Amino acid sequence: MVGPDGPEYFVAVADELHFGRAAAGLAIAQPALSKAIRRLESRLGVQLLERSSRHVALTPAGDALLRHGRHALKAVGAAAERARRAGDHQGRLRLVIKPGGDANLLSGILAAYADRPDARQVDILFGGATDRADHVRDGRADVALLYAPFDDLTGLDHETLMVEGRVAILPPDHRLASRSEVTLADLAQETLPRWKGVRWTGAPEAGQGPEVTDAAEVLHMIRLGRTVALLPRSLARPMHPDLVYRPVTDAPDSELVLAWSQDDRRHLVASFVAAAVEASARSAGGVNARPDARDRERMPERQPVDPHLGQ
Repeated sequence: MVGPDGPEYFVAVADELHFGRAAAGLAIAQPALSKAIRRLESRLGVQLLERSSRHVALTPAGDALLRHGRHALKAVGAAAERARRAGDHQGRLRLVIKPGGDANLLSGILAAYADRPDARQVDILFGGATDRADHVRDGRADVALLYAPFDDLTGLDHETLMVEGRVAILPPDHRLASRSEVTLADLAQETLPRWKGVRWTGAPEAGQGPEVTDAAEVLHMIRLGRTVALLPRSLARPMHPDLVYRPVTDAPDSELVLAWSQDDRRHLVASFVAAAVEASARSAGGVNARPDARDRERMPERQPVDPHLGQ
């Protein structure tokens, strides 16, 4: 069985491809690091690194172990963080969001949670366009506001807070700008952006469109005439007067969800999830997420939050 320091030591060397720098980063002697890697190779029965006096390179087996080694280290770290949180009865709840990515529901959710007798302080963390799910998976946050299908929900449980349609964002001189609404077929030949870190958006493939990381970048590209975009209605706000927004009548719906780790059964999380579901249901009549009359915003039929979640 590989010792507990094996993955950490190997990943450090694989990242640096230099034993001296890796040893310095780990604060151990280089001979000790070399011995640990040889011991790991012996236990696994494969060569992980090609060594010479001038360079270090990964073998195919080493490349495969690097991918699994990273996951193992993250899992160990997340498990330790969950154990620490489980023993912290005075802990705060940490919510990670994308700036502007709450569909104007956050104030109501926080107010509903504050009214609960078991409420704790909520720390708001700001994540990037695609890393918020990782905050929950590795223990940096307890819950996250995410958008499906954009965000990867692997390893997470979730409750849907809102279902909304999508809009196409166009430059004012675009051929579709004069229409009141468009379809996916209308956009089939358009250049769409490639969202970095997003595996699937539920929209047509972007092909050779520009790679973007957030809404600010894509809006800039639209103004330059390099792309058009297809976004959830709430993420298209605020609407910029120099761009054109048109509902896409047959685009797949987008869901704003509250997500938490599948193995997080704390009452702290369950209580916040219940408050968020209640608050979003109350606000359903006042938020028109669907941009056209035919496709009015629709909230999914609510199911009770799993009563075992808080046990």
